[in-house]
Amino acid sequence: MFDFFKKKDPRAEQETALQEQPKEEAPQQEKKGFFSLTFESLKKTIENTSQSLVGNIVKQVEQEEEFDEFILDDMEELLIKADLGVNTASAIVDKLRKQNNMKPSQVREYLQNEFSSILNSAGSTALNYKENELNLYFIVGVNGAGKTTLIGKLAHRFKQQGKKVLVAAGDTFRAAAEEQLDIWSKRAGADIVRNDGADPASVVFDAIKKAKEENYDVILVDTAGRLQNKFNLMQELSKIKTVIDKNAPDSLRESILVLDANTGQNGLSQAKVFTECVNLSSVALTKLDGSAKGGIIISIAKEMNLPVKLIGVGEKMDDLKDFDALDFVKALFS
Repeated sequence: MFDFFKKKDPRAEQETALQEQPKEEAPQQEKKGFFSLTFESLKKTIENTSQSLVGNIVKQVEQEEEFDEFILDDMEELLIKADLGVNTASAIVDKLRKQNNMKPSQVREYLQNEFSSILNSAGSTALNYKENELNLYFIVGVNGAGKTTLIGKLAHRFKQQGKKVLVAAGDTFRAAAEEQLDIWSKRAGADIVRNDGADPASVVFDAIKKAKEENYDVILVDTAGRLQNKFNLMQELSKIKTVIDKNAPDSLRESILVLDANTGQNGLSQAKVFTECVNLSSVALTKLDGSAKGGIIISIAKEMNLPVKLIGVGEKMDDLKDFDALDFVKALFS
């Protein structure tokens, strides 16, 4: 009752005041999954592509007062040189020609909107997967594109997610390919079906049979990529696809084309050949780190209507990342 007359402890008052002050909210961290690339890492990965595809063009155009045919022609040429491709570059510049009120100072915003629109129109960048079912991924691409490495890293990814993974060594033409795939499979902790020199379709058949009998979650099918003999390639891939359609018709989740980012517009030619052989659903772009030719992503989305879903950004097992179209465009223009 006489507490009123007691001398208050200033330290206690200070402690109480501090407790009553609203706490500052901690800055929110960028939420990214384990197999996603942080925005800052993505910016660093594509900085050469950004300079080639955005920096050089914007720097040359945005200082002009008005668009004219000379500026538009120069812009189209720069886009082509940045591996956007003739058709895609022409479409973007032709659309700009019709924008009577557009100023060169707005070229950055215009390109950003166009790139976003093209990538979004190609479809979702999420890798298809169904829980509690067999998921088959048909991997195609030319020799040297990084197909084997990608399969090993993809196997590792699924193993990290607790999946039971089986690799089908369908490139039986090259013994070295099977040996390399065997090494990557062991490194990832995945099982492998291989039969050196056998018919690739029979290897895939055996893999599907084993996967069904032993309750695997994932099959990763490797294939040959001998573009120099297009007829043989098409025949081989067609036979494999027939085996899949007959024995696991509901399990095929993706037909993925693996492209080396450094091939630039050659990648578009490869995409056209493999589209004739296989009904492609998506693209995995390897060796994107350090490449100045990442503009091929936009070209393939525009001309082939194919989304990039995976990107290789290094040599480590965890360096196969999900592709995010929104982040990619933002990073290009940052």
